[in-house]
Amino acid sequence: MGVSRSGYYKWKKRKPSERDLNRENMIALVNAVHEEHKSHGYRWTAAFIRINHQIEISDNYAYKCFRYLGITAETKHKEHRQPRKERDKYPNLIFSTWETVDRPRQVIVSDMTSLKFWIYYFEVTFYFDVFTKEILSWRLAERRGSREQYLGGLADVVEMLKGCKEATIIHTDQGSVYSSMAYNDLIKDSNIIRSMSRAGKPTDNPVNEALNGWIKEELFMDFKIDECRSRDDVKNVLDRYVKFYNEQRPCYAIGYDTPVNYRKRYHKGELERKNTFASRILTEEPKFVQKRRKQAHSEPVSTSEKGKN
Repeated sequence: MGVSRSGYYKWKKRKPSERDLNRENMIALVNAVHEEHKSHGYRWTAAFIRINHQIEISDNYAYKCFRYLGITAETKHKEHRQPRKERDKYPNLIFSTWETVDRPRQVIVSDMTSLKFWIYYFEVTFYFDVFTKEILSWRLAERRGSREQYLGGLADVVEMLKGCKEATIIHTDQGSVYSSMAYNDLIKDSNIIRSMSRAGKPTDNPVNEALNGWIKEELFMDFKIDECRSRDDVKNVLDRYVKFYNEQRPCYAIGYDTPVNYRKRYHKGELERKNTFASRILTEEPKFVQKRRKQAHSEPVSTSEKGKN
């Protein structure tokens, strides 16, 4: 640390300063007052010392003394809250295996994004096909916390999947509507399996997060949605945008094809049919950690390390 040995021992043998002594006395006084009046907190203790001991002490200083001593008020009138009842969660059936999705309508993701401009606030709920990146359904709500757009969008998806023999996974976050009985009752008699992200883990739904970001950029920059002055104008812009997104917009994730054409190419047999999703390995470990571990195991051992062994 750049301190000489003699300087260190001189510092160690020094006498406590007046400030140190005052601090120790104040801590002792705060502790004594607290022992006598345990039902009160640091603000009351500071006021008591100022009134009855004629010693100036700030509330903040008393708080630091309480923290140092590890003490708190022991009142019996503290507010008691019942622990939050945890909703029944659905397991995460995807984690970091998104690239294994190998056919249309195999995994569908949903999330809400908000649009705020001028005097308006809208919430839009999208349902995306993970394989083709196609917008399968969207609904618009004008008020914060509305449930109808989630339920209406899911009803559209259920209708769309009628007659489909293969199972479809719908993956969402743990939002109150997605967890609700009303939402999940809609899929009771369908071939749909529910999957949920972990709490506080938006990276568990990267497809939705990425697409929502691009969509908002394009709606504001290219489609000038912020110039709309009525709900009908907003709805018309979204109608035009979804048609553009599905049928005209090149998407990098599917080789700069359009979502609708990519789906058609799959059904025509132009895309390789894989069976990667069924053999996916579910793990909470992030992909970059898996990659680093794999690299570490594959790196050859140097000659010097071999000699040590």
